[in-house]
Amino acid sequence: SIAILLYLARKFKTPDHWYPSDLQKRARVDEYLSWQHVNIRGKGSKLFLTKVLLPLLTGQPLSPEKLEAVTEELNIVLKQFEEKFLQDKPFIAGSEISLADLVALVELMQPVGAGYDLFEERPKLAEWRRRVEEAVGKQLFQETHEGILNIKNL
Repeated sequence: SIAILLYLARKFKTPDHWYPSDLQKRARVDEYLSWQHVNIRGKGSKLFLTKVLLPLLTGQPLSPEKLEAVTEELNIVLKQFEEKFLQDKPFIAGSEISLADLVALVELMQPVGAGYDLFEERPKLAEWRRRVEEAVGKQLFQETHEGILNIKNL
């Protein structure tokens, strides 16, 4: 949870870029972490649940209309994310990665695991993803997301 991440950052005095001491940068991280619950997490999880879990649990195929509606909801918040949070910066809080970037990318990997490559037609988002992956390490990133990216193998 977000509360645990913030607790760990404070308790173990992580490098400042994860949860910046600079009040403006910290406010940017806090703003994203508050916004993402009903937006990126809400819409990304909804697509994942609708496209992967519900058909798996019910044995019923997903209607194309339902998938289109859920995908459009996600596309709206992705546009907001790019315009409001990424803007023209390398990361959400500026020039360095933060917990906001980490949380954002983890949430966006759920729709990717469901087979929706939301980075494909969004160069700004794809470039941000590349920077986040490089910052945490490509191998660690792949290991961390192995389960969600292979969810369809259930």
